[in-house]
Amino acid sequence: MTHVEDELTSQPECWARAASQAAHHAKVLPAPGERVAIVGCGTSYFMARAAAALREGAGQGETDAFAASEFPHGRRYDRVVALTRSGTTTEILDLLSRLKGATPTTAVTADPDTPVRTAAGELAVLDFADERSVVQTRFATTALTLLRAHLGLHPDAAVTDARTALAEPLPEGLVECGQFTFLGRGWTVGLADEAGLKMREAALAWAEAYPAMEYRHGPISVSTRGSATWMLGDAPDGLAQQVRDTGALWIAGRLDPLAELVRVQRLAVAVAASRGLDPDSPRHLTRSVILAP
Repeated sequence: MTHVEDELTSQPECWARAASQAAHHAKVLPAPGERVAIVGCGTSYFMARAAAALREGAGQGETDAFAASEFPHGRRYDRVVALTRSGTTTEILDLLSRLKGATPTTAVTADPDTPVRTAAGELAVLDFADERSVVQTRFATTALTLLRAHLGLHPDAAVTDARTALAEPLPEGLVECGQFTFLGRGWTVGLADEAGLKMREAALAWAEAYPAMEYRHGPISVSTRGSATWMLGDAPDGLAQQVRDTGALWIAGRLDPLAELVRVQRLAVAVAASRGLDPDSPRHLTRSVILAP
């Protein structure tokens, strides 16, 4: 078993633990009414987008999400939350250092014994969700679970659905597809982007992601026999049939959207195996991007 397989199968337990710790971390996470920015890089950026959409949609306050390198320093926020598995990513550390003394900051991290300890004002540590694989699975979803639980939006069914996602076989013919499109709505747009990234990282697969309603505005043209379109969350009316009419395989999102992402992680590992690839060590990638001064 690869590291990523071992790590992705532990997600139900990690989610339950993170949800149980939400009250403990509440003082360092955004309070209702605060104007907040959530930042990350790569997978963490996509989780930031999902969390921001959830928070603002819940009426907790205006919430933006940015790649750390694209943070708009001309805007004022009551708190900036950084998602960083390693605690060593250069863009995150640079941003936190620049904000120090001007804006309260919290880093959600798996490793507190890293430079993020001094760069961030506060820490929420999820060390039980740390990973050995380059490809992120459980830390990203556990960090999002913590934020969902902090908002009161973590359903008990999510953990149950995650176990279902791990136990059920993948849909027939999916691994053999040559192109994958992932769709989301609202907070699940970030999950769709992350699903596409997992396929590209682990399996070198042709994968795209879009807001579901935007899919008809051009991207559906790539869908055909031998391709798959996967919906994370509820699909717009009529879209499933429209995809089937192209000849593409339609995968409905039956589970909690975060559990659907677990199914995609399994797909990425399966496609990697079918192509003779090592999903733990994707080409050109490292566990953390550390830039020279």
